[in-house]
Amino acid sequence: MAKAAATVYVCQKCGSQSRKWVGKCPDCGEWNSLVEERARTAPKGDAGARARISFRSEAKPIRYDEIASQDDARVSSGVTEFDRVLGGGIVPGSLVLIGGDPGIGKSTLLLQVADKLSAGEGRVLYVSGEESERQIKMRGERLRIEAKNLYLLPETNLEAILDEIERSEPTAIIVDSIQTVFSPRIESAPGSVSQVREVAGQFLMLAKGRGVPVFLIGHVTKDGSIAGPKTLEHIVDTVLYFEGERHHNHRIVRAAKNRFGAANELGVFEMTGAGLVPVANPSQMFLQERPENAAGSVVMVCMEGTRPVLVEVQALVSGSKKDSERRERPEGKQDLAQQMRDIFSGRGRRVTQGIDQNRVTLLVAMLEKQVGFPKLNDDIFVNVAGGLEVDEPAADLGVVAAIASSFKNTPIDPHVAVFGEVGLTGEVRGAMQAQARAREAQALGFKKLILPASNAEGLQRLLGLRVVGVRSVEEALDELF
Repeated sequence: MAKAAATVYVCQKCGSQSRKWVGKCPDCGEWNSLVEERARTAPKGDAGARARISFRSEAKPIRYDEIASQDDARVSSGVTEFDRVLGGGIVPGSLVLIGGDPGIGKSTLLLQVADKLSAGEGRVLYVSGEESERQIKMRGERLRIEAKNLYLLPETNLEAILDEIERSEPTAIIVDSIQTVFSPRIESAPGSVSQVREVAGQFLMLAKGRGVPVFLIGHVTKDGSIAGPKTLEHIVDTVLYFEGERHHNHRIVRAAKNRFGAANELGVFEMTGAGLVPVANPSQMFLQERPENAAGSVVMVCMEGTRPVLVEVQALVSGSKKDSERRERPEGKQDLAQQMRDIFSGRGRRVTQGIDQNRVTLLVAMLEKQVGFPKLNDDIFVNVAGGLEVDEPAADLGVVAAIASSFKNTPIDPHVAVFGEVGLTGEVRGAMQAQARAREAQALGFKKLILPASNAEGLQRLLGLRVVGVRSVEEALDELF
């Protein structure tokens, strides 16, 4: 009698295993994430069947200086912004994972890339586990794609997909999506931790063994991270995230991990009726609707990977409702308990979009302590216009300037740009790649740039741009107003 397969409970967030079900994962702390799966070893004869896609049949050590460079082996995808995010082009044998919200444009972008790659003699295989070939054809007709060497395979069985790859020998492979592909050797549902690990591992060996680039489309969870275990992101070479608001016509592709280029690189696209169109100058796009002579608005220069981007930061300082109620209440009718409640509950709200809320709260506290802005009890709203997410410390000075402008109700000169990190004592610290930031501001016609004093050296010779170095927030505000 065959031995019954053991049962294990696997966390769908981190991949941790447990012999019994628990409500909270002991490793990652996620609640209700353990799912029952069958722990079964693969048959002995199965290893030989998969030997054709092994990474290397006989691995031998190779001397470092004998290894050929891969920089000249990159292949252009035909989409400039996609090449930028990948680090300059597609590396043969790379495994790329692309994640994003449903309907944001993942399949559209990769279908356009497949069209460009199949324009020559290359043969591109598009494996679809969610759409039929007719649905993909309809999207292709809307995008005006004429790919003659693009082959569609509506299949979810991993063994059948590998057999087709063995037969057709494509030059590039697209899998939409990895959560729908399953291996019959694993007794669990498609999209589970075991299935995702097995499928990703097989495609990794395929990509490295044959030198074929493989693109995997992944689902995302409610918090925006790619669904499946975190080990999935460690397996692949590059992890790309699609970002963008549904109410904006632009989309952003950000590299969260890249073994062949700079991480956090940014690619900007515009969603049109003909598909995703690369945006050559994102700074101009983010600033095209900026209001002039408006209080609470300032332009800051941020770095996204190796690219400087100018964006508008908006702030609104408004008196809180609790503050007005406290002013209307007669002084004689306030007891001690009510006064204490007012002290601890009187802090205003901090609402942010596109920037970390905790960072804004820290900067507001610094402004009150070091500069004398009594605004802890006021409601403060901060927004990065255009839907861009900014997370670098050099955005601090822009946030401080926008809040001060709204507090004073005094507009900042529209031809002024700022950047710099702000400390808790009010000092302005240096930022990386100051020269690239300054040249971007100069190219867009800005007349004045306020930056940390440690970055100002060597930037005084930029034609038409006055560079002002500041050491503290007080110096920066004096220069701005």
